[in-house]
Amino acid sequence: MSTESQTPFIGPVPRRELLQSVACGFGGLALHSLLAGMGQGGESGVSAKTLPGPHHAPRAKRVIFLFMAGGPSQLDLFDPKPFIAEKHGQRISPPIDGREVTVGVDRYLALGSAWPAKPRGQSGVMISDLLPQLAQVADDICLLRGMHTDNEAHAPASLQLHTGASIDVRPSMGAWFSYGLGTENQNLPGFITIHPDSDVRTYGSAFLPATHQGTPVTVPAKPEDSPIRYLRDAEASPAIQEKRLGFLQNMNRKLRGRVGEDPQMEGLIQSFELAFRMQRETPGLLDLNAETHAMLETYGIGPGKPSDRNGRACLLARRLSEAGVRFVQVTMGGWDHHGDIRGALPSTCASVDHPIAGLLRDLKARGLLDETLIVWSGEFGRTPWSQDLSGTSPIEKHGREHQPEGYCAFLAGAGVKSGMMYGQTDDFGFQPVEGAVHLYDLHATIMHLMGIDHERLTWRHSGRDYRLTDVYGRVVQEVLA
Repeated sequence: MSTESQTPFIGPVPRRELLQSVACGFGGLALHSLLAGMGQGGESGVSAKTLPGPHHAPRAKRVIFLFMAGGPSQLDLFDPKPFIAEKHGQRISPPIDGREVTVGVDRYLALGSAWPAKPRGQSGVMISDLLPQLAQVADDICLLRGMHTDNEAHAPASLQLHTGASIDVRPSMGAWFSYGLGTENQNLPGFITIHPDSDVRTYGSAFLPATHQGTPVTVPAKPEDSPIRYLRDAEASPAIQEKRLGFLQNMNRKLRGRVGEDPQMEGLIQSFELAFRMQRETPGLLDLNAETHAMLETYGIGPGKPSDRNGRACLLARRLSEAGVRFVQVTMGGWDHHGDIRGALPSTCASVDHPIAGLLRDLKARGLLDETLIVWSGEFGRTPWSQDLSGTSPIEKHGREHQPEGYCAFLAGAGVKSGMMYGQTDDFGFQPVEGAVHLYDLHATIMHLMGIDHERLTWRHSGRDYRLTDVYGRVVQEVLA
């Protein structure tokens, strides 16, 4: 596969200084993208001809990854446990080995769910009353109830979900797909992240070329605000910018003639050209004002609605995906319920239920669900026993601790079985007893559906070949349609 560049300079000028000097007078979007990626250790570019391409016929053309930041409670949403409900408020003997986090859970009181999860649709997929809209599209999802991962702290667990590594700087999922498959639309990036996590590593390119890092987008609170930083250049008209770009291209051609083929220079040229094309096409794509009232209702968008922000993000994700962005990532927070989960969980669910169900309905109505893979997951789940940080509050005010040993995620769309539940946890809802799916298995399955062999998409760095799944992972054939 590709090898990392060993060229730290372009000619006699340090590469970073050259990028800064050549970029003077042109819109800041390309420079911001390039330098941000270089700051993470990425190279500046790679020629399109070096993209590995699909290894086999893909089932999905694109991915929309819905990240539920904070760790959703699987017992309250998808995996009810009669034993826990029966023992609510009583001390239980948890199946742990002493290594788990025990802050505030030393009494191990069973915490039953306050909301019933019922079989939904014709398939009988279990979904809580807290998610009534999602329950209506239950027959479209494939629920994984035997998920498990390796870390019980938010930051490293989130990093592992996004990059495959919990303590290192590795390329994110979207960066791997952009590197492996490129973009369907040459006027847009291959990877866009909406409302991203504050940790830039979750959408960074690391040692992959910086052109593959995620472009962060924020749904603006005010119409005059730009969703993408540096997208607009108020100091120059498009005609002037086009002349500047032509001037820079001429300079770059002369420089390439002196130094020969250079991936950094190729990346610089590609980034300038992409930035200019984005400045022309993206503003209209990001403008939701032309959407019909019915479409806004589908996503739960409207003043004062708890789902307005996430609804706008999901609608934007559909528009970007439909326009050819290979990997769109949407972060929805509010799931970190260490205390008073009974009081807090309903509002969090209300903020995501309508947008996510609306996204599935909209994609299906447009004939796009058959070629788009939806991935829903948090960084881990939450314990079936309660957490009382004060040590004195009644159990109705208790929360739940982190649980990487067993949790739920779901897939929908291209290439996966619909209306299916795969995997099962023990009577406590703690560990998988059948159909276990490790996070690396999930990564391998997503890549397989996109036409990528997860063992073959690698990048040579620091003397070894790296990949998203490291040295692990299996494709979960049981959930493939």
